[in-house]
Amino acid sequence: MSVTHATKNCITLKGSAQLIVEYLKYSVNSILFQRGIYPAESFENTQQYGLTLLLSRDPKIEEFLRNVLHQTQEWLAKNMISKISMVITNAHTKEVLECWDFKMHPELGDGDTGDISRLTSSKELKRIQNEIREVMRQISATITYLPLLDCICTFDIMIYTLRNCDIPESWDETGAVVIQNAQAVQLRSFSTGLHKVETVVNYKMTS
Repeated sequence: MSVTHATKNCITLKGSAQLIVEYLKYSVNSILFQRGIYPAESFENTQQYGLTLLLSRDPKIEEFLRNVLHQTQEWLAKNMISKISMVITNAHTKEVLECWDFKMHPELGDGDTGDISRLTSSKELKRIQNEIREVMRQISATITYLPLLDCICTFDIMIYTLRNCDIPESWDETGAVVIQNAQAVQLRSFSTGLHKVETVVNYKMTS
């Protein structure tokens, strides 16, 4: 007699955090390339979400993002993050020129439970990746309307937590980001069933 085991395809909070961190890695790299923060020759092509995307080959950027995203994944898996911001500043004047906000909204997945660690989502992975692909396409298209960054720029990542967290020793607490004469554009959102992620770009309007 043959026995067939039916297993339910589900995403856990840890799995949801992993999907979002993967999106953040590709979106931050795409923004660095599209906005000309680093030389084009320092990026290499890679295939993800059915698109050709670019990743930095700069060891310092790779290490920085690896450390930030590792901590992000840990906190996201505990629903401790409300927003992650990628801040682009003028390297000389320190003026904030752009801020990309990735807003995190917790969702209940397949049902309410008192233990968030047991939350699951049965949303298909392909559907999630299709939603992410549309956001990545929009990020690539922002170069058509965002002002030219005609100065040397740097970037940083800010993580907004919902409650007190154990912050790594090399990290600093900071205040809100302010952009003078700011304009905001809301891009598409995507959902894993356990997290909804909204992407917004805030930029300084040029006269």
